[in-house]
Amino acid sequence: MQNNLEFIRKLPIPMDLKEQYPLKTEYKEKKKIRDTEIADVFTGRSDKLVLIIGPCSADREDAVLDYTLRLAKIQEKVADKLIIIPRIYTNKPRTTGDGYKGMLHQPAPNRAEDMLEGIIAIRRLHTRAIEETGLFCADEMLYPENYRYLSDLLSYVAVGARSVENQQHRLVASGIDIPVGMKNPTGGDISIMLNSITAAQHSHTFLYRGWECVSKGNPLAHAILRGYVDKHGKSLPNYHFEDLISLYEDYETRNLQNMALIVDANHANSGKKYEEQPRICKEVLHACRHSDKVRSYFKGFMIESYIEDGCQKIGADSVYGKSITDPCLGWVKTERLIYDIAELI
Repeated sequence: MQNNLEFIRKLPIPMDLKEQYPLKTEYKEKKKIRDTEIADVFTGRSDKLVLIIGPCSADREDAVLDYTLRLAKIQEKVADKLIIIPRIYTNKPRTTGDGYKGMLHQPAPNRAEDMLEGIIAIRRLHTRAIEETGLFCADEMLYPENYRYLSDLLSYVAVGARSVENQQHRLVASGIDIPVGMKNPTGGDISIMLNSITAAQHSHTFLYRGWECVSKGNPLAHAILRGYVDKHGKSLPNYHFEDLISLYEDYETRNLQNMALIVDANHANSGKKYEEQPRICKEVLHACRHSDKVRSYFKGFMIESYIEDGCQKIGADSVYGKSITDPCLGWVKTERLIYDIAELI
């Protein structure tokens, strides 16, 4: 019988890669401080909001670092109101499996897949972002077994709408000690997201990277509303006031730790109309002013933004800083939005 799966080569384990490409000691200490500041938002000790903001997917190192440095300069000006967590998403879920899957697969979008070069490239990118901008970043945990390659670098982890019902994602999230955002699934069933948060907050014994592991549970696991798609394939939002109150009430019945919500302003909430993100953010902030319940558990936004507006196809003539996956808000509009959010809190 023909073997349908080819094993190409054994990749280095995360511990070896961390030793080969370490984070400088001074930044390890700074990360502890930043992680505490971020945790304080989710536990309610701080009334700041977080902004998890950046490209739909990280495509090239130079543009991502350029963008992140711009965020760092704004962070200094809004530090009393906002904690900026750059989105450096190095793997990209694909609905049909086709298309660009992120830097983990293709360190250069125009070149063939190379997973060894990919794991090195994503670690290098996250490390450079920290050491060159002073910000600590977010990534999506698309592959739970790969999280350990970046576990000492990240300050926020997202579990996507297609992964949130997966057992392995939930159990690995329970062993992470930074905030993990659980998105509602693409079909919109809020109970699935809440079940995922419940699982992530509890202790589990499970198999991970060939080891029998025991997790302590992650009290910083929380909800992300990203909109949903109905049975006709139409995008529908779930960021309106009624949605936020409904989730608060459902959340409250679960008696979970640190009830917390992030609103994703793009994806199905905007119908992928990226220019709607500022309006959506302002509507949510209005809901916070209208309701103490909403303000008590609303912790910030997830925003898709890059240097240039929109998106483009992969090609030799690609525009620097323009998304090659979902369309993003350009820098001029992004800068204005961040300042507007800080003023409206």
